[in-house]
Amino acid sequence: MDAIKLIVSEDDELNRLDKFIAGVYEDITRSQLKYYFDEDKIKVNNKIVKPSYPVQIGDEIIIEERNNRNNYLDAEDIPLDILYEDDDIIVINKKSGMVVHPAPGHYEGTLVNALLFHCSSLSDLGGGSRSGIVHRIDKDTSGLLVACKNNKAHRFLADQFKNKNDIERYYYAIVSGVIPHNLGKINAPIGRDPNNRQKQAVVSGGKEAITHFEVLERFHNHTLIKCRLETGRTHQIRVHMAYIGYPVLNDPLYGIKKQTTEFGQYLHAKTLGFIHPTTLQKMSFDSELPIEFQEKLEELRNN
Repeated sequence: MDAIKLIVSEDDELNRLDKFIAGVYEDITRSQLKYYFDEDKIKVNNKIVKPSYPVQIGDEIIIEERNNRNNYLDAEDIPLDILYEDDDIIVINKKSGMVVHPAPGHYEGTLVNALLFHCSSLSDLGGGSRSGIVHRIDKDTSGLLVACKNNKAHRFLADQFKNKNDIERYYYAIVSGVIPHNLGKINAPIGRDPNNRQKQAVVSGGKEAITHFEVLERFHNHTLIKCRLETGRTHQIRVHMAYIGYPVLNDPLYGIKKQTTEFGQYLHAKTLGFIHPTTLQKMSFDSELPIEFQEKLEELRNN
């Protein structure tokens, strides 16, 4: 039976095992994880351990599927918006609502499933469930993401993301409230919310997190901003904007309230730049805002 494999890296937040897995797979609940532990479906370095096991850098975590499926990583013919592709990398404009990689209980319809169908090979440094994946964006965030077809390219790009060397990331967001100043920098550490494990928060002792933003357009009760990330923490823009009182519109986790639309939060990874792993040339990609995002902007301009 196939299984999900995770390798604990230097970039991961070290914690007890159950909290670590829950941090990687935000859609799985603690009660769901309990069933995996009760059935000895989770092993660390090929040994059965308790949920309280403290993970260490280099640990290999195996999560076996609980049902009788023979292959949790099915290649699926899912349309992809591909901006660029060669023998090393593929750049995709991910739609809102698509999960980047499979997680326990969620094995279909992800970007990895689509990549497995489209690409003849993908890197495997992140484990089978994260084939090709160097970095992630949230399920309900749309926009640009680069995946790798081989381990050499993966290592090269992973080093860029880790050290912030030559990585260029710009996001567009619609936030609630009217921001009075044109430019801003948020330097506030982010970690797990002590009151809600499904959320991140600005906390003392959290990891360094820096977000720059620029106001592009103001509306009656909202603002369109452009954000630049210096760091890449989980939910960073969503947490930071909520922290200063201007949460991303339609954000069900950090926003004022869930709006009456099926579209996710109005946050789009618009620009992505990096050094190519083979040519060593700087590459930069820009993407169109989703139609739902554009329609919301027109609605705000007309109100």
